[in-house]
Amino acid sequence: MTSSDQNLLSSQSDSQSPRRLAVIGAGMAGVSCARQLAQAGWSVTLLDKSRGWGGRMATRKTEFGSFDHGAQYFTVRDARFEQLVGELGELVQPWAPETMRVLDQEGLALVASPAAAETHWVASPGMSALARALGAPLADGSLGASVSLGTRVKRIERDAIHPDQWQLRCEGAEGAQQVLGGFDQVVLALPQPQALELLQESQLAPEFQQAIAAVEVAPCWTLMLAFPQATSSEAAPFGPTWNAARSQQHRVRWLARENSKPGRGSIERWTVQASPEWSAEHVNDDAERVSAKLLKGFAEITGIHAEPSHAVAHRWLYAQTRRPLGQPYLADKQTGIALCGDWCLGHRVEDAFVSGLELGLHLAA
Repeated sequence: MTSSDQNLLSSQSDSQSPRRLAVIGAGMAGVSCARQLAQAGWSVTLLDKSRGWGGRMATRKTEFGSFDHGAQYFTVRDARFEQLVGELGELVQPWAPETMRVLDQEGLALVASPAAAETHWVASPGMSALARALGAPLADGSLGASVSLGTRVKRIERDAIHPDQWQLRCEGAEGAQQVLGGFDQVVLALPQPQALELLQESQLAPEFQQAIAAVEVAPCWTLMLAFPQATSSEAAPFGPTWNAARSQQHRVRWLARENSKPGRGSIERWTVQASPEWSAEHVNDDAERVSAKLLKGFAEITGIHAEPSHAVAHRWLYAQTRRPLGQPYLADKQTGIALCGDWCLGHRVEDAFVSGLELGLHLAA
């Protein structure tokens, strides 16, 4: 065999090898992008610093039942997302609170709430089940992908052996260090501040850094309350007659009775989300202090003054996009660096899905 024949075979082998992709972030955007490219034949590695799927599509399990302490529900407007929801069957179910209220700035007077213009959907038994179901074909190996949860990517750099590819310096459980290499493409499917920090730490894509620096993301304090002692009847309901409300009170922006959602159990449980402005003002406060303040606001709004058996506050540093990027993704095929996330388009669950999907279609083209 001549050297030219060997070169030809090598070239053919390289062209037939699947392109290797690393997706950092196992929220809706990351899973959506990873699935699209794995289905297109790419070799995909999905990583996330958390041990679970979904990012802010989170479910907290307690002895009293679960709480959707991140995204409360999602709506469907994009035809591709609608098709996906239809394929998931009973995993997703409509949530129709018997009455939804809009509360005034005092948190007391009820203002007439318009009829819901679109269906509110929830995943069952909790919101995290949606991302977990979407990620199942990646995790079980049926798409030839690999998933590494509980792995924090600390730096992106050129591969030490193949400088035209990328490697990731990672930290795993108990501080274990590892380097994963050989990637043709790296996708950052992270909250905007984390994506910016990783690009800066890696000294990469200054034009992307400049573009996403203008994005604004607000924090959110969330309070989870359980009242297992509650008893209710038509004559004497426990708390308000409504199951969800948007509030203009300076502290509380949203309240939802978790046990009104399908498949959530019967124990009285409430999720209370603070306003972006109040959350930003108290972003560094102690969780117990925040819990006490939000519990007071909750009592003022609902009239529930009973002592909860469970009261835990959780802080989301990057909860709601106030100023989005204004386009579905950022990508540079030449360098092999790309970004996606809900913050590209807004803060809805569907925004994250569409961002990841559009990026995956772009890279596969």
